[in-house]
Amino acid sequence: MEIVVCIKQVPDTTEVKIDPVKNTLIRDGVPSIVNPTDECAAEAAIRIKEQYGGKVTVLAMGPPMAATALRKCLAMGADEAVLISDFAFAGADTWATSYSLAKAIEHVGKPDIIFCGKQAIDGDTGQVGPGIAEHLGLSQTTYVQKIREVHDDYLVVERAFEGGFEVIKVRLPAVITVDKSIEPRYPSVKGSIKASRTEVTTWNAKDIKASPEKTGLNGSTTQVAQVFNPEVKFTSEMLKGKNEEELCDLLIGKLKEREIL
Repeated sequence: MEIVVCIKQVPDTTEVKIDPVKNTLIRDGVPSIVNPTDECAAEAAIRIKEQYGGKVTVLAMGPPMAATALRKCLAMGADEAVLISDFAFAGADTWATSYSLAKAIEHVGKPDIIFCGKQAIDGDTGQVGPGIAEHLGLSQTTYVQKIREVHDDYLVVERAFEGGFEVIKVRLPAVITVDKSIEPRYPSVKGSIKASRTEVTTWNAKDIKASPEKTGLNGSTTQVAQVFNPEVKFTSEMLKGKNEEELCDLLIGKLKEREIL
């Protein structure tokens, strides 16, 4: 079983700061991590390899520092790591990003399964996995919470939705995006040592034969016009009454004034 896992290195923070000029995230001074659901995707892939055999290749697009995220997945048990890094990829939206990753996957070979996390915590769109499937012309299943069965030409998976899940048979090759229900393991000391000694292969846009018209800003069908942190305002009013009954009447009156009741 040949498996590719697409991961992303993201800022480890909930307090996102925006550059008002470039309309981009300020990453200086902010530690980076593997996107949480991408770690879950790596775990799903490694479990299949351990049970059925095969190879797991982790793939990321980003600056050279993204190799750190790839090495964590190697420490978890992945076999190979590939980073696609080029100024040509800069400014890519989800469509251009999924195109570049799809070209890299084609360069890796013909995997049976391509795993992605359901969404990244910085962009939070959930579009890259389905975009990869579209570029490669593959079937896809999103929000997978469990791999039930693995066969040579199909998987049986549980797909989560609000209030329950559905069981789906997916013909391979396919793109699978997983949610946080598949809990990732902690890298072992032995795995971490091995990962530190494993070479991370780096490819540029020419290596993967990516069209300049389809990568980065050139290939982006959407562009960010403005990014800002919404202004949060809090107002409060203290109600005073002689007893609980009077306070309740005052509260109900206020709610009716604002047409909440």
